[in-house]
Amino acid sequence: MTHYPKVATLAVVLHGNKVLLVKRRNEPDAGLWGFPGGHVNEGETVFDAAARELLEETSVIGRPSRFLTNVDLIERSTDGSIRFHFLLVAVLCEFESGTQVANDDVSEAKWWSSSEVLGGIPRCSEHVDEVVGIASGTSRS
Repeated sequence: MTHYPKVATLAVVLHGNKVLLVKRRNEPDAGLWGFPGGHVNEGETVFDAAARELLEETSVIGRPSRFLTNVDLIERSTDGSIRFHFLLVAVLCEFESGTQVANDDVSEAKWWSSSEVLGGIPRCSEHVDEVVGIASGTSRS
């Protein structure tokens, strides 16, 4: 039996006016751009998971510095049952080193300007623009 919600982390890395995004290879949100991230393992802190997922998916080293926000990602089947429910914890990570490379379960990794993301370019997962706004101090809420 699957127990929900599952806790996952999003590694939000800003470098200058750029934000590091990855194109998801697998569901949920295959083909859309979002933050590096994934499951928090048992016994692992959210900060440790953010740094690990960032490195695994992009080869970029970042130092988690603070929590930004939480996002509920809930998908239901046509009969109304829960297919999955993730509580995504967005963590701001300070860029330390590395050149982005698509690894693990991502097909691309790229630095995008915050204005591109906030303007709808590229095609992103839900809430990416909101989290970028919070991280860059340009939140529209």
